[in-house]
Amino acid sequence: MPMALIAWPSQRCCPHGLCTDWRSWSEVFSGYPFGNRWTQFSFYVVAVVVLSAVACLLTLNTKTIVPSAYRMSTLDENLAAEHSQMPMDLDNEGGSGSVSPTQVPKDESLPPPMVYYSAAGSGVAEVRVILSGFVLHGFLGLKTLIVKSVGLIISVASGLSLGKEGPYVHIATCIGNICCRLFNKYDRNDAKRREVLSAAAAAGVVVAFGAPIGGVLFGLEEVAYFFPAKTLFRTFFCCIVAALSLKFLNPYGTHKIVLFEVRYKIDWEWFELAGFILVGILGGAAGAFFIKASRRWALSFRKINVIKKYPLVEVVLVALVTGLISYWNVLTKLPVAKLLLNLAAPCENDELDDELGLCVSSIGDIPDVILMLLAAFVIKGFLTIITFGIKVPAGIYVPSMVVGGLMGRIIGHLVQWVVLRFPHWAIWGTCPLVQQSTCVQPGVYALIAAGSTMCGVTRLSVTLAVILFELTGSLDYVLPFSLAILVAKWTADALEPLSIYDLLTMMNSYPYLDNKHKPMFTGELADIVPRVRRERVIDITNSPLVPATSLRAKLDLLHKAGELDGGLPILRDDVLVGLIPAPDLEYALDNLNDESSSLCLMVHIPNIDDEDADSPDPTDFTQYIDPAPVALDIKSPLELVHECFAKLGLRYICVLKNGRYAGMVRSLLLHTFYSYLTAI
Repeated sequence: MPMALIAWPSQRCCPHGLCTDWRSWSEVFSGYPFGNRWTQFSFYVVAVVVLSAVACLLTLNTKTIVPSAYRMSTLDENLAAEHSQMPMDLDNEGGSGSVSPTQVPKDESLPPPMVYYSAAGSGVAEVRVILSGFVLHGFLGLKTLIVKSVGLIISVASGLSLGKEGPYVHIATCIGNICCRLFNKYDRNDAKRREVLSAAAAAGVVVAFGAPIGGVLFGLEEVAYFFPAKTLFRTFFCCIVAALSLKFLNPYGTHKIVLFEVRYKIDWEWFELAGFILVGILGGAAGAFFIKASRRWALSFRKINVIKKYPLVEVVLVALVTGLISYWNVLTKLPVAKLLLNLAAPCENDELDDELGLCVSSIGDIPDVILMLLAAFVIKGFLTIITFGIKVPAGIYVPSMVVGGLMGRIIGHLVQWVVLRFPHWAIWGTCPLVQQSTCVQPGVYALIAAGSTMCGVTRLSVTLAVILFELTGSLDYVLPFSLAILVAKWTADALEPLSIYDLLTMMNSYPYLDNKHKPMFTGELADIVPRVRRERVIDITNSPLVPATSLRAKLDLLHKAGELDGGLPILRDDVLVGLIPAPDLEYALDNLNDESSSLCLMVHIPNIDDEDADSPDPTDFTQYIDPAPVALDIKSPLELVHECFAKLGLRYICVLKNGRYAGMVRSLLLHTFYSYLTAI
């Protein structure tokens, strides 16, 4: 069976010594002709494949189909992209009901729908997009929370090269979103909801790495669009509570918040700075290479029709390859969290038994250890590339750290060999005399390289330096951590401008405007505003009462165009008097008893008194209308438009010309325009 299933339970059953009652599969079938190591190997492969398939089947239950007119492609399958765009002129205002996010449009002339699985992957990139103002329906719902939590347990137990730390961010954000629904203050205020989601995402990092300060910085550096001082303090409080809860629960039975928490008792030497910088450069390069390889793998293997149509096939193939090549190496067979602990742990750690043979007692042991680490590095690097993006709950944080840790451990042993081989060199000082072997600790190089590789993948900088400090609890190593991550980020940015989050956002065509980068625009809002189409507005010039069937038809057009987070402006004599968001309009229409004959009130009439305040009129839609939507003049510079979208997290901006309505600009349109300018 996978080591993830047998390592910790046996230790829990026998905490005080060797567990004699624990039996392997080969021992169970020892009386049979096939009771040998091949039996153990067979059960291992079968367990990897079965558990991976079960996790995939659970994930496929969170499939969401969204009608879309956009040509979109994703890292793991085509969302909708082999047909031309929907015709621009749709004057039919009729309709036969709502096209919900989980329904497929019956009109064969429309392009294929957009498809995504809310429980797949880590979800960090999508959380970042949601906090920027875009809506991914069901992504933070109760069903996603349950399926992802259960599926994550199974996928981690399968032994695949994936981690649970990234999905913690998504799971924590789901909990924050569900809690917001319990309070009207947060449920009806999108800005306050995003503050809660930012704090929840930060708490997910705390649970993953046991780093409350690092969690706060993660929310500030990566996911949050708007982070005022009060949100900073509340996020800090949330992270402290998460850390205390984890400490109290003691999930690993070691009184540590995370499994791979280590302590270094020996300080580093000045000559080691060159080695730390080297592993930082190599870690950043490895992270950039991982992003390039993941993109290449997605655009080649995952474009195969069978793989694209049946995600389970890819999961089974990856699990089979993982089981076949991981079993024979003692390092790759370990779960990633435990492997990272063994790579980063110092050799003088009495609590950690060196069953893997990573600690050397003489210079003659170093070559064999390096060869074992090199083989594990190649295998783990390959498996991490092909595993990233499959349809199971999976994170990339710790797998990338493990790949970097293997590389860093190799560099550490090389430095150790040089010091032992030439102990008389003056540059070492008294280093060779500090310990029986040497003062060089390969575990330090492993942890620094692990953080550097994760930096190359995610482009987190200050957050990672603080997380590494909190994992070790040593002020002595703050400088090496910071220096290595600094050069890792410079190296990764030079080799690959996109982080893994940027890659996912780009290949999924999410309308994400990065508030950390300010593009140079030279045009005006008039350059990108589309023409006004009467089927996209609600005109109350003649009457404030609008037939519900007409509203449903307009809503269907928004859904078919993929604008689930859009809205319909309300005009009187071409003057903007309000806007009703598409989700609110759909909710209001669904509450009508007889939609075919209902007339809906779209503007407040002060002369009409509500005779029965306890029973609000379901045809009164004024409670769902935003009376003052954000609007800019058509001559506004595009720089100002970008600032409004990026800083405020808006989904759309109304456009005025001489005080009259002149159109609407969505964040996706500005994102597409900027991408076009960048391409040319």
